[in-house]
Amino acid sequence: FNPAYAGSGERFSLDLLTRFQWTGIRGAPRTVSFNAHTPLRNRHIGIGINACRDELGPLTDNQVMAAFAYRILFPSTTLCFGIQGGVRHMDVNTGLLDPRDPADPLLEGAMTKKAVPDADAGIYFYGSRFYTGISVRHLLENRILVSATAPADVTAFTRLQRNLYGMAGGVVPLGRDLEMIPSVLVRYMTDVPLQADLNLNFLLKKVLTAGIAYRTDQAMALMIQVSVGKGFSIGYSYDLWFNVLRSYNQGSHEIRIGFETDLFRPLRVLTPRYF
Repeated sequence: FNPAYAGSGERFSLDLLTRFQWTGIRGAPRTVSFNAHTPLRNRHIGIGINACRDELGPLTDNQVMAAFAYRILFPSTTLCFGIQGGVRHMDVNTGLLDPRDPADPLLEGAMTKKAVPDADAGIYFYGSRFYTGISVRHLLENRILVSATAPADVTAFTRLQRNLYGMAGGVVPLGRDLEMIPSVLVRYMTDVPLQADLNLNFLLKKVLTAGIAYRTDQAMALMIQVSVGKGFSIGYSYDLWFNVLRSYNQGSHEIRIGFETDLFRPLRVLTPRYF
């Protein structure tokens, strides 16, 4: 969500995530994403790369983005400015559609501009026990999937509409071995209801994280993550829906595998980081 985050973990980080949304519904979304980021020897600079593939019915959406962050280091906090750019490729398998009008010219003609450049920007500010940030996605708002046969008076394209994200979180000690980690992620897009994720996690003995999240479009998630040693961690979340989709799906599943190491001080003992 925010390219300024690149390198903020103060170590080389890898994440592989897969999500199966609305299981039981034909053509439901499936997502696979890979992220890697690290600070450089010059700790003022962080870099990263992320790749993602989304499938939704006949639509596939692939993107590869490279991130750069400049970090201003204060005694106990860090202010980061980030930008990322790359390519987004979308395609529609019209053979999977069941159109009311098979002779629709938008379906008979080829789609052009399946691949377009994309860019995001963000600001991220954090300390050892808090973070906050704001970012903008799809700065260029490019048109993609343009119908080659659409009449001149018909809008026949998809636009990568600009999104605004705000995020914040912190750590509250509850005892020697227990910490509470509340956070919030807010997304704004023109002509779409404001969406917010409210999260509450608990970290036990720096090893086990468990929590709950509520999304304002009437969904709740149960989450758990465990550090398994040598920089590896694995997490799982299960989403429950309270809106009209509840009767048609068996929830959503998400699995994450993470790895962290210090490239420049490989013998340093790593403790799980909060954010």
